[in-house]
Amino acid sequence: MEIDGRIVNSLKKMNFINPTEVQEVVIPLILEGKDVTCRAKTGTGKTGAFLIPITQNIIGKSGLKVLVLTPTRELAKQVADVAAKILVGTGLGVTTVYGGASINAQMDALRRRPSFVIGTPGRILDLMSRGALNFSNIEYLVLDEADVMLDMGFIDDIKEIISKTPENRRTSLFSATMPAEILSVARKYMKKERKNVIIGNEEERTVESIRNYYTIADRRQKFGILLAYLKQFNPEKGIIFTNTKVFADRIYTAMRNRKLDVVLLHGGLTQAQRELALRSFRNSARFLVATNVASRGLDIPHISDIINFDAPEEPNVYIHRVGRTARLGANGRAFTILTNMQEDLVSRIENKANIQISQLGLIAEEADDFSRGSNSQRGGRDFRSHDSRPRRSGGSYDHNSKKRRTGAKSYPGYGRSYNDYQ
Repeated sequence: MEIDGRIVNSLKKMNFINPTEVQEVVIPLILEGKDVTCRAKTGTGKTGAFLIPITQNIIGKSGLKVLVLTPTRELAKQVADVAAKILVGTGLGVTTVYGGASINAQMDALRRRPSFVIGTPGRILDLMSRGALNFSNIEYLVLDEADVMLDMGFIDDIKEIISKTPENRRTSLFSATMPAEILSVARKYMKKERKNVIIGNEEERTVESIRNYYTIADRRQKFGILLAYLKQFNPEKGIIFTNTKVFADRIYTAMRNRKLDVVLLHGGLTQAQRELALRSFRNSARFLVATNVASRGLDIPHISDIINFDAPEEPNVYIHRVGRTARLGANGRAFTILTNMQEDLVSRIENKANIQISQLGLIAEEADDFSRGSNSQRGGRDFRSHDSRPRRSGGSYDHNSKKRRTGAKSYPGYGRSYNDYQ
């Protein structure tokens, strides 16, 4: 089947000229009406792989036809932004729904009968309970970043949502990994003749064009090591990952005090602040300090460096984080600061990702203010929440819903839930 000329024109304006490997395989399958599970590395073009053929297949149809579930509000907005560009001139519309934003405004948008609804499980369920969403005429269901939704404890919510869609729908599931519970969902809710697409070998979990480095440092020297890395490599654009919101705030403040062009992203910010930070980082800001809320799905071009200020607990988290650089074949660097107690993580990541991580010899810059935990603020952009009350995060938990999410992931050695790490 040929792609409609209106879609082709939109893709040209988006500089989508040559399809990626995953798009070459998946687009024809969805065009043919197949159910698809796709395991592919981060940064391989999975979003276009489902949006392009689904748009083609529903042109000329009215009403809600497509539901896309994502784990976070940032990813929901990103997918919706791409969809809106593809839909130009087709007469189709898209609405995004997620927690942390006005549910009344989202209900108003749904009354305009969009063709696509893209959102997070918590808000989807809330809108369903209010009678604002009816999936009886859905033709396509997409589970994007399915393994992240599993990690965040949304598997039961996903099953409840799926149960409200027609059995004759077409279902696509996209994920960087395929754990047993995700495969169980595929077997239960997808057609037996579904097509299973695997791009790359199981061991090929990171993009080959990423150069991976690490160094060993005392905890009190970590910020000085970060400054030394920035001085030596002079990143064009980088994301600095931490494991907690507290350290994200501290690093952000210390970088601002040094007049570095930095913004902040974590689950303690309001939705407006998070959107402002992402927009600023996409457009001009040089650095983004973030927790794992930014480690999956976000497609921000031209990121040269990923810096793990806090080493991830698991190799899979490392793989997801460094996937923010070297998008679609570009080159990139990944740098991880380890403590002496974490040195074994190097071999675990190397074995899991089939890569080599080289050690850097860096001398820490002076950073006494960070060691003392200074909270002084001078200059720079401030995207932090001025409300000190803890906020639920990730966009996939509904602020207005009374339903408590089950299965929130905890991390060994910290005693915190997933929310603390966003």
